[in-house]
Formats: sequence, structure tokens, C-alpha cells
Amino acid sequence: MAVHVALTGATGFLGLRLVRLLLDAHGTLTVLVHAGSGDALRRITRFFELTGAPEAFTARLPDRLRVVETDLEQPRLGLSARAFQELADGLGAIWHSAGSINLEGDLPELRRTNVEGTRHVLELAAAGRARPLLHHVSTAFVAGARREGVAYEDELDDAHGFENAYERSKYEAETLVHAWSREHRRPAVVLRPSILVTDVPPHPELPSHPLQVIERILRDAHRTAGSGDHRVRLVGRPAGRLNLVQVDHAARVMVRLAGRTPSGGVDTYHVVHDRDTPVPVVVTLLERLVPLSIDLVAAKPDDPSALESLLDFYPGMTAYLAHGRRCDDTRVRTLLGPSAVSPRVDLDYLWSGLVPGDRVPAGPPAAPTPVLPSARHA
Repeated sequence: MAVHVALTGATGFLGLRLVRLLLDAHGTLTVLVHAGSGDALRRITRFFELTGAPEAFTARLPDRLRVVETDLEQPRLGLSARAFQELADGLGAIWHSAGSINLEGDLPELRRTNVEGTRHVLELAAAGRARPLLHHVSTAFVAGARREGVAYEDELDDAHGFENAYERSKYEAETLVHAWSREHRRPAVVLRPSILVTDVPPHPELPSHPLQVIERILRDAHRTAGSGDHRVRLVGRPAGRLNLVQVDHAARVMVRLAGRTPSGGVDTYHVVHDRDTPVPVVVTLLERLVPLSIDLVAAKPDDPSALESLLDFYPGMTAYLAHGRRCDDTRVRTLLGPSAVSPRVDLDYLWSGLVPGDRVPAGPPAAPTPVLPSARHA
């Protein structure tokens, strides 16, 4: 029997990839978009045009996508009681991918989007007579401010605090999913991607990804400081590492995991790269993108420059340069085998996804970039 699926966040960086895969799996899809946010169907169609999808695929999108305007921050998603119930009763599965990834946002703002939005999607899942299965897209960064060791999929606590309000809001949203599952005795799938990246060059009509946001912050701070100083000291670890995974690969892994029979409780999966990226690779990338020379230091300098003082306003961005922890994904690799392994993410790959095709990197060509093995491959 066909399962009808609804997706929030369909016009986002990850959501657009999920649209394609969910259409392949189910034929049709309901996308829950923010009321007044513009022509979602046109934006989705334009993404596929720009990324080389076959014309036959894009031509059929109006017939295969049902667009429902909602407000995730409102009870019943801002719908009338009748419309809300009709929507809920027509669904066999719900994918909740919408949310704010603003690393510098304040907690009340992020709670409205990430926590209350999740609460209202859970209300939709609870109301459906077909008991739709919930797939909640969280983040591996619910592990919070723990910078060492291993974060496991079944861990969810706030003992280490959080690097920023975004992480806390996603943690709180996950706790809602667990409480909902216990209360209703319903299964749920939680998918925790790491930092999502792409090698598709940026375009004004495509959503940006997290590293583009970091570049923008550095560039704006450098312009505002206006000191002519091109050196900046940032707290970080030369031996640190970050997990960066290709967004298309992550979406494929998520949809494959969703096809498995749920356990009955909350099944949580780390959707991460099997190899971590060294922090110096990220630093080199940023130095190529912005006219800066970045020195990693163990502690904030006592004599910050104007630029360094400005960057102190963006701790949510710079904190990750001090990370060295690993996200365990044994469960995913056991279930999916070799298909869980990602293609390599290196400096050239990251560069391709952050600059227009005709932009030439500053300085000499880079030497081949090593990829730091995580503990499980050491």
C-alpha cells in the first residue's frame, strides 16, 4: 500500500535533496512550507533546473508535489481545525527537516522555530488516524560543548552544556521527540547529520550551506574592522577535527534508514562522514576565501585587535575550531555496510562548493590534503 509522506523544510539545503529521494520512493509528496515565504514550487523547480535534473522530472513536479502553506510556530501549524485534521489523516509518514541553523541566533528566537516547530509537527503526527511514522532531522551537535571523546547515538543529555543556542534548541527538540514517543507509545526516527557540505558552486537561487555562512561572517567582520590587519588569532586546535559530510550522501543514507522497520521506540542514527576533516583544512579554506591569515591559539588573546574583538561576537562559529570529538556511527555502518561510506571531502571539494566556477584561488595551488582518520580507523 502506498504511503503518503509530508516534508517540512523542503526548500532548504538538505530538504531539496530529500524532495528528490522521497519522490523517487513514493511518487508524490506533500511539502509543508511557511505561509507567505514565496512560491515554494517555483523555488523547488528552480533548484532542480540549476542542478541538472532531467527536464522530464522538473516538468512533472506540479503534479507530484502538493504544497500546503503552514506556520510551524503556531498550534495546528496555523491551520483551521478541519484542515489540520484532514492533513494529519492523509499521512503515513512525516519528515521534519525545517528549522533555523543560525549559530548566532538568540535562544528565544531559535526555540520558536526549532523547539515549538517540532512540538507542532508532533501534534500533527499524534492527530493522524494512520499513526504516521515521524522522521526528525536533528544534528550531531546535540552532543554540545564536549570537545573530546566519542558521542554515541543513544546519548542525549545537557551535562556538557552547549556551544551556542542553536545546539541547545536542537537538543530540546530531540527531548520532545522522546517524550512524545513515550507518551503515545509510537516509534520515531531521529537522524543526526554532521556539518553538511556540497561541491555545487554557489548561486543566488540556491540555499547556502554552513561554511558559506562562516565565510560571510569573517568577510563582514574584516570589512567592519577596516584596520588593514590581515592576521587574526582564533581559539582552535591544530590537531582538532570536524565531521563534514556531503549533503547528497547524507540524504541518501537518511532515506535508506527510513525504509527500515522501526524498533517501536526512538531509533537514533548519526549520519556522518566515515573520516573526519582536520581543522587546519578548514582554516586553509577560510584563508583562501577571505583575505586573512588565521593563527590557531590555545586561549583568547589578552590584547585583541579590532577584528578579533568583532569575532568575539560570533562564538557559535569559532568554537568548532577547537573540536576533536568523534561521532560514533556503528549502527549506521552495521545496517548499511559499504554504502554508508562517503566519498572524500578535501580542500578541493570544499572550495568547489564555496566559489563561483570562474573564481581562481589565491596563492599557489594547494598540496594534496590529508584526511585525518577518526579513532575507529586508527
